[in-house]
Amino acid sequence: MVTIVELSSLNLRFEGHRLRDDAREARLLADIHQRDIQDPLEGVDVLLPERDEPLRILLNGFKRYRCAKRLHRQTVPYVSLGVDEADGIVQLMRAAKNQSLTILEQAKFIDELMTIHGQSLTDITQSLSRSKSWVSMRRGLLAELTPEIEAILFRGAFPVYSFLYTLRPFRRMNGEMKPRVERFIRALAGQQRSVREIESLAQVYFRGPDAMRQAIDEGKANWALEQMRRVPDDPGGCSEFERQLLRDLELLRTYLHRVVAKCDDPRLTHRAFLAEANLLSAQLLLECQPFLEKLRTFHDRTGQTNGHLSDASSGNVIAGD
Repeated sequence: MVTIVELSSLNLRFEGHRLRDDAREARLLADIHQRDIQDPLEGVDVLLPERDEPLRILLNGFKRYRCAKRLHRQTVPYVSLGVDEADGIVQLMRAAKNQSLTILEQAKFIDELMTIHGQSLTDITQSLSRSKSWVSMRRGLLAELTPEIEAILFRGAFPVYSFLYTLRPFRRMNGEMKPRVERFIRALAGQQRSVREIESLAQVYFRGPDAMRQAIDEGKANWALEQMRRVPDDPGGCSEFERQLLRDLELLRTYLHRVVAKCDDPRLTHRAFLAEANLLSAQLLLECQPFLEKLRTFHDRTGQTNGHLSDASSGNVIAGD
């Protein structure tokens, strides 16, 4: 049953068990400001002999809690999952199978059940209706993390996805990789890098030259990414930017041929078409001269490479035959 409780009455002991996501929390803040809290917070009401009131320990809804506090709300909707902490955790995990709990959050709650509440592997598999391998894998994952790296992941300073699917394979390569993975995470923590950028940086950090690894350790990740963009991506010796320009030139040539072939077509007779075509062709004629000048300059510059080949990987110039 949903009740309205004082925000100050909620105990935040499990806040560190849930991942932070500042971008998602910002969107939620705007939504709560407009529509108030739609889904009640969830916790357990633990009865203690020294207290007249139950101790409300929050399990789910920490983003909503922080948003309500920032909006100076005094009360929030709340649902109790019972009076036993362990039972409340199990209820939350069973309800969240296909919902909100990430694999690391599941791991934290499993560790809580085993270390604090003394539950065995069998107890947890039965209560969650999960296999032993499912539970063991999550607890083993948590054991891989140092306290510092765990804190970085849970405060949302480094994407959990990148740790699980980009960095963990490197940890298994040899004993030297584990501290290197941790240095990599520390170097990029808090930079709001995309998953794709982290993957590119990881490849050069673990498999590239020492200079690139040192640059990333020193906080020069942008420089490292720029260096990678300049390196040719195919055996033909063209970078991605160069290949894009070649494709643009090919498209331009194709459309030039198409326009020339269609201009004399006798089917071009409708008044609306003629009016709009006249405006567009006037604009093109105005832009044609500077375009042709730029194209001639570009043609002359690229023609100068006939006698010399540029070594893109080293920046050296090699005399041609």
